[in-house]
Amino acid sequence: MSKLFTPLDENYQSRVQNSFDRQQCMASLNITMSKIEAGKVELSMPYNKLYTQQHGFIHAGIISTALDSACGYAAFTLMDPTAAVLTVEYKINLLSPAKGEVFLFEAEVLKPGRTITVAEGKAYAFNGEEKKLIASMNGTLMAIMERNDIKH
Repeated sequence: MSKLFTPLDENYQSRVQNSFDRQQCMASLNITMSKIEAGKVELSMPYNKLYTQQHGFIHAGIISTALDSACGYAAFTLMDPTAAVLTVEYKINLLSPAKGEVFLFEAEVLKPGRTITVAEGKAYAFNGEEKKLIASMNGTLMAIMERNDIKH
């Protein structure tokens, strides 16, 4: 169930999208941001054989990377406009082999905070109309303030 949050920055959507667009990792994985709401984002990625492990499934590291970014950006939507975001910790549960044509990564803030935010992410594989939950993540994200070497 989605929670209703009020962002601290009225321009949070463009700030989040601009930050996401600077991530070379996401671009190289062909991951795009498909939704930005206060406290929630969705990313999507098409299947690519280059990202598979030895059995032909998308590698767990790729799924983890995408969920980490989704959780981070969900948290970032609610942060102060001068903040940057970094992951402090995450735990992932790989629930099913990542086999599909398209992958969706949803993340939602569970508890926002001034410094620390907790988010939950879910990864789904799509095969035609079939949608299968393949992973879940709990992430802890930190708002980084007043650091010249880390900017949003």
